[in-house]
Amino acid sequence: MSNKYVKEIVEWILVIVVAAAAALFITEVLIVNATVPTQSMETTIMAKDRLIGSRLSYKSSDPERGDIIIFKYPDNEEVLFIKRVIGLPGEIVDIHDGNVYINGDILEEPYLTVRTEGNFGPYEVPEGHFFMMGDNRNNSADSRYWKNTYLSREGIVGKALFKYWKKFEMLNGK
Repeated sequence: MSNKYVKEIVEWILVIVVAAAAALFITEVLIVNATVPTQSMETTIMAKDRLIGSRLSYKSSDPERGDIIIFKYPDNEEVLFIKRVIGLPGEIVDIHDGNVYINGDILEEPYLTVRTEGNFGPYEVPEGHFFMMGDNRNNSADSRYWKNTYLSREGIVGKALFKYWKKFEMLNGK
């Protein structure tokens, strides 16, 4: 084999290695790519939608109420969940009469299309943790039903930025 062919093969291997390293860096450090498996976030995010989240969003700030985040399911950290932040550390979340109450005040939730059925709580959110709920409240396995009720700060993978499949749409009000 001539030097010309060896050089070309080496160049192609180098291109492939650099591309693989860049892809690994992007997916492990900058973004998270997630597929929504259930209807728990409808009508904001539909089942089988695919979305991109930022792994860097909460490196220098904390999640805010209403943020849609991607996180490790507290009862099985091998599984990624996508829900909305409802209760912040130190707050009391109570659910009754079709509404969510935070420290006794009704939480305004313009993203909901139906009222929440059932009575739940009160839940006192521990420091360093969050209370999570799906937008499709009556069909969502969320903090109300988990064995480990609260999401720890360490379990957060990223902030959902946009859906790219089945249709493109920005998330989190941006």
